[in-house]
Amino acid sequence: MYQFETPYYFYFLAILPVLLLIFALYLLWKKRTQKRFADKKALKKLSTNHSGFKLALKISFILLALFALVIALVNPKIGTKIEEVKREGVDLVFALDVSKSMLAEDIAPNRLEKSKQLVSQILSNLGGDRVGIIGYAGSAFPQLPITTDFNSARMFLGAMNTDMVSSRGTAIAEAINLAKTYYNDEDQTNKVLIILTDGEDHEGNVSAEAIEAAKLGIKIITIGVGTVSGGPIPIKQNGILQEYMRDQNNERVVTALNETTLIEIANQTGGAYIKGEITSQVVEKVKELLNDMDKKEFEAKQFSDFQDQFQWFIGAAIFFLFFEIFFLERKTVWLQKLNLFNENKN
Repeated sequence: MYQFETPYYFYFLAILPVLLLIFALYLLWKKRTQKRFADKKALKKLSTNHSGFKLALKISFILLALFALVIALVNPKIGTKIEEVKREGVDLVFALDVSKSMLAEDIAPNRLEKSKQLVSQILSNLGGDRVGIIGYAGSAFPQLPITTDFNSARMFLGAMNTDMVSSRGTAIAEAINLAKTYYNDEDQTNKVLIILTDGEDHEGNVSAEAIEAAKLGIKIITIGVGTVSGGPIPIKQNGILQEYMRDQNNERVVTALNETTLIEIANQTGGAYIKGEITSQVVEKVKELLNDMDKKEFEAKQFSDFQDQFQWFIGAAIFFLFFEIFFLERKTVWLQKLNLFNENKN
């Protein structure tokens, strides 16, 4: 198992193709300039020892050295063994609404992206909890089973979008029903389902499902994402607004936050309703609710003894720079005598 300590340094790799392009432009300019002021054959006689290959080799070594230095800054680490660790926490499942109404931009940048930001920030503030992710629109689907791997959770979260479910509508009840199958530990005393949605529900049996969830010991925290005044649903192509969604009467559809349904769901399960407008307030409220719950101790496997690997890449960078210094741009005499590529023609 490996991990990167500071992965944002990977952005520095973008410098390498820029340097390569500058070098290519320099060679092109040099070649054109020489052609203007000297005959090709005469120039070759005047600089018999000049080696274009050596120049390219020097540049290659410099680029390789820079590449190795960037990887050293990233500092890849390798986990050397797996060990069992004791962790305490709750089983926490996120149910994310990915219906078309979540594209409304009454809350920036839009309801769906705001929901993903909220989940990501909550994950950053969790301790030994286990998490899972569900997506739903007209139907619900499992996105990530219960796990302690928060990095995987963020990866699956980032991939969620409104095209994941072909059936239109919003079925909160189906999301609650699917969440029941996520809690595979009968001894877990605290099972939490966090629903992030604008509250629209087109099924109508959500109250019954919430009551059934409460009987199984599942507490539901609902987070309302959107505004009561609502907003239209944009239809975009390549990020450019084309039109707003319209109904069968060709009227522009306006979708608004339905807090009544979300408050009802939370109250029926002993949970809480949170407005999702201010991220910091949402995170603090969720932390407060989770801290008040009893934590269950469980065993989890994880890689330990991660060892730094940056020193190998620093050594490689020094190696390439060392050889670059001693490479001159003129031909090597003994290599020229070998005539490997039949350059010396009579």
